[in-house]
Amino acid sequence: MTAAGTTPVRAAFLRIDGIPLHVRTEGDGPVCLLTGGLGSSWFDWDLVVPFLTPYRTVVRFDRPGYGLSAPEPATGRPAPTAAGEAERIRAVLDALGMREPCTLAGHSLAGFHVEAFARLHPDRAAGLVLVDGSVEPAPRPLPAPGLRDLAARTAAGAATALAVPYLFGPLGRRLTARLSTVRGEDLAPAPLVRHCYRTGRALRALLRENARYLDVAAELDVLRRTRPLPEGLPVTVLAADDGLRTRRTEDWLAGQRELAALLGADFRTTAPAGHLVMFDRPDAVASAILDTR
Repeated sequence: MTAAGTTPVRAAFLRIDGIPLHVRTEGDGPVCLLTGGLGSSWFDWDLVVPFLTPYRTVVRFDRPGYGLSAPEPATGRPAPTAAGEAERIRAVLDALGMREPCTLAGHSLAGFHVEAFARLHPDRAAGLVLVDGSVEPAPRPLPAPGLRDLAARTAAGAATALAVPYLFGPLGRRLTARLSTVRGEDLAPAPLVRHCYRTGRALRALLRENARYLDVAAELDVLRRTRPLPEGLPVTVLAADDGLRTRRTEDWLAGQRELAALLGADFRTTAPAGHLVMFDRPDAVASAILDTR
């Protein structure tokens, strides 16, 4: 699997808020930005990108600690927030000189991030695609956010000192991906998985984001009440249907339909597909992005 089709790939490290972030751009045309969920790296979109590059300039980046991006400093940085991630997206686009409105696709947790971006920077959003996005009805933030963030950092540091990421990081990534696809396999390049998931930086980023998950959901819930989406903004909710008529599947699809209704979005399902829709149905993901205009 390659990172792109026949179009040139422009890879760079951009210093955003003092942190070198790995950013890749390729293709030509109106800009679309792809951002992955909890624990994801840029290569999780590899199968989608060739469908897009004949028609779009595609931007991908790794949040701090993921992929090839540098980690945030061990101390002195606030815990992840929806507004902070929206600002990071804006800063990446600005650093690339891409200030025109763009389509944003967010997978899973990153659905929160791109929606927050559209609400906080309405003049910069041309469309949204939530790819099996996270759904949290009426979320409430958990107490002691500072202590939870400290606990996440401490746990990651202790695990790294014991070489847990080096020994088990790639295996954990592989198992998670296999359980998240109907294919039952991780299609990401094995050398990249080893390189990106053997380090403590990815584990620390994952634990910090996970510890703040409900807080970010609650923050977005407030934004939904106070910062409306731009009028007429095209939004698509693309839900994964694994084809199993289990209660878990039906509940997940019902939640996705409710999200689409809340946002006034076009609702689509794609089957058979697991949560890593980009692996099982990259064509459907690309179609949702290209049709959202």
